[in-house]
Amino acid sequence: MASSYTIVFILLLHIFQGKGVRGATFTFSNKCSQTIWPAILGSPKLESTGFELPKGNSRAFQAPTGWSGRFWGRTGCTFDDSGHGSCATGDCGSGQMECNGAGATAATLVEFTLGSGSMDFYDVSLVDGYNLPVMVDVTGGSGQCVSTGCVEDLNQRCPAELRTEGGGACRSACDAFNTPEYCCKGEYGSPATCRPSMYSQMFKSACPKSYSYAYDDATSTFTCTAADYVITFCPSLPSQKSSKSDNGTTDGSGSEPGSDSDSESGSGSGSVQEAMLADGSWLAELATGDSTTTHSFSSTAQTLALLIAFVHLAATVVPLQL
Repeated sequence: MASSYTIVFILLLHIFQGKGVRGATFTFSNKCSQTIWPAILGSPKLESTGFELPKGNSRAFQAPTGWSGRFWGRTGCTFDDSGHGSCATGDCGSGQMECNGAGATAATLVEFTLGSGSMDFYDVSLVDGYNLPVMVDVTGGSGQCVSTGCVEDLNQRCPAELRTEGGGACRSACDAFNTPEYCCKGEYGSPATCRPSMYSQMFKSACPKSYSYAYDDATSTFTCTAADYVITFCPSLPSQKSSKSDNGTTDGSGSEPGSDSDSESGSGSGSVQEAMLADGSWLAELATGDSTTTHSFSSTAQTLALLIAFVHLAATVVPLQL
């Protein structure tokens, strides 16, 4: 009988831990007025690295724990029956619908690093430019779990010197001018020397929760544990799922009410986030999938583990009777 009780509790433990073991489900939703072609760059490789998503449709992908990478939307694409072609914005340069490990410039990026039994880190980045409004919403999970994104049409306010041909995307200052100051390289390659430019400040004022330049960590990176995520292109503001704020109020823009620069320190994970990002290491960790913070079990799973040990001990000392 003792072994039977132990097996039951072990099964319950696996149920509670299951989401952490399986990673996360990413669901892509297209609310744009036209077809888009989402692209995926990350490790390990997911089911696809680029696919067609007609307007009004959605598609889900399963990612394992420890997955690290980025998503973006491509527009104005033309592909033949064999999948060869290119896109007007967000093109990954592979010459195919599948990006196969190639990235893009002048595109709104959604970046994730999934924890291995610990927190997931995610952000929406305008560091490489902008082409589509994007929102990230969280399903389930525990912790901060804030919705984030950029729902403004920055193509409408893009300076002429950053505008791409056709006006379908807005380049970053780094991509447009390629100087160390704008690209945060060389003598400007640290949080102390690389400061926001007038261009990144324009992005930040429009989308306060999005990365606007390389070291814009404190107000732009968010965490959640054991969650699934919905990435919506061209979200509708009135119906957009509200993001959670520290004071219990909500808004639909992905920004905290009345603040453009809150560090989310009251969210319960701010101190962890600030400690990890103080040296500007977040971007490097995102690219490599490194994580300096680990949590072995959730509190519920820890409780179940203790119950298993208790039942096993009790069954050994005093045999259970039916």
